[in-house]
Amino acid sequence: VVVYESMFGNTRKVAEAIAIGLEDSGSVTVLPVGSADYELIADADLVVVGGPTHVHGMSRPTTRTEAERMATEPESTLTLEPNSTAVGVREWIEAAGPLPRLYAAFDTRADAFKWLTGSAARDISRKMRGGKRREVVPAATFLAPDNDTDLSEIDRAREWGRAGGHATLEVLGFPASLRG
Repeated sequence: VVVYESMFGNTRKVAEAIAIGLEDSGSVTVLPVGSADYELIADADLVVVGGPTHVHGMSRPTTRTEAERMATEPESTLTLEPNSTAVGVREWIEAAGPLPRLYAAFDTRADAFKWLTGSAARDISRKMRGGKRREVVPAATFLAPDNDTDLSEIDRAREWGRAGGHATLEVLGFPASLRG
């Protein structure tokens, strides 16, 4: 299951690309965080969680409100995703009951130095860690695509998803012939 938070659609596009890569290893469900039912997630072999980087980490209610304000400015060309300001991955993880043992984390961020933007993926990974949970691939950052023709990050997200799916099958003990 891929659970994502997206304000303007960039993280959704990356989540969908990750899901395409994961499909090499099994069936995949992609859900915006506001629709991510914990019972469905609990039965998954792997949960991939991602969101946009806001103020050096995961979004907060105040940063989602600021994104909404930016989108409603008269000169803005931004369009908010449906229900994007309701709940973020931070709150979703904190409220979660039992989650799958295997997980992966990703984020999207502006095209700037990481020391300047920070990383929501790093924070998501830290929050998911613990107990018997295991990260199957290192947390990943994808640059927000500038336009619908900039596919390099989408391709990279698809490959990261494929690697996560193969790593999941390996951890679950499936033979190499089933791992692509």
